[in-house]
Amino acid sequence: MKKIIVYGGLNMDLSMECDRLPVPGESLRGSNFVATPGGKGGNEAVAAARMGAETFMVGKVGNDHYGRKLTSELVEHGVSVNNVSVTARDETGVSLVLRCGTERSVVTDPGANAKMSYEEVRAAIHGLGQHSNILLMSLGGGIDVAMQSLACAKRNDLFVILRASVVEGMKLPDEAYAGLDLLVINRTDCRILSGIAPTDDGACAKALEFFAGRGVRQCVITLKGGGSVTLVDGEMVRVPGRKVEVVDPSCAGDTYAGTLATCLADDMPLKESMEFATAAAALAITKVGAQESIPSWKQAQDFLKAAQE
Repeated sequence: MKKIIVYGGLNMDLSMECDRLPVPGESLRGSNFVATPGGKGGNEAVAAARMGAETFMVGKVGNDHYGRKLTSELVEHGVSVNNVSVTARDETGVSLVLRCGTERSVVTDPGANAKMSYEEVRAAIHGLGQHSNILLMSLGGGIDVAMQSLACAKRNDLFVILRASVVEGMKLPDEAYAGLDLLVINRTDCRILSGIAPTDDGACAKALEFFAGRGVRQCVITLKGGGSVTLVDGEMVRVPGRKVEVVDPSCAGDTYAGTLATCLADDMPLKESMEFATAAAALAITKVGAQESIPSWKQAQDFLKAAQE
């Protein structure tokens, strides 16, 4: 199996349940407070490791309690942290999460994540980027660093998966798409980047063709309860979602991406990889929290087998 390098955010998630979101100036009573390791990059790395991949985290934390907790938890899950740098100038990233039923609201202070430099990512790529290993990356460290890292990964023959989580009004430069091995986006990302809301099969196909026309070799659009879609030999393929009791959806997308990368690292075809990633993500949303909710390969395999019987 190929190695997986994850470049992305590392945050401590401070999460609490509430009956409803407070309005400005209002104080509400919450419950079930938890402080758990998270961040898209950290969650993806844990997912890949729990699925059996040799996984390397590239990121940055502060020289503080949260930073030490995040890195120790990664190590416990089997993730190499040799390329996680520590800074005394900035605090570790923190996310404040309010859980209201199956919905959640999040405010994130990226902290040290925002100070990750291209030179640090480049060093990791040069040290690990052999034999078409996989780089799973996001935009959390800033668009400039991401684009330089993406170009470096291509020069070093890595298989690049870009998880393009974007904000309203954000666009990616054309060079981000050209030659990209796999683009993974959700419904909102798809609408922002392409101008197409993937609300039905026709719109999904049109969106996938939009990204293919810009040079993306493969694109996967996740549709929450609607599963995910991609193009196979020019035809749209939909992998349905799995019905489970939703407890906390906060780590579904990260689990999906990390599992998908692992399946591809094991040379599994894309459609089958999407099916397995869907099963893992479904299991993740049945538990509270981020990394502790991520299933193992066997748990996802058993769930998928049971669902197909």
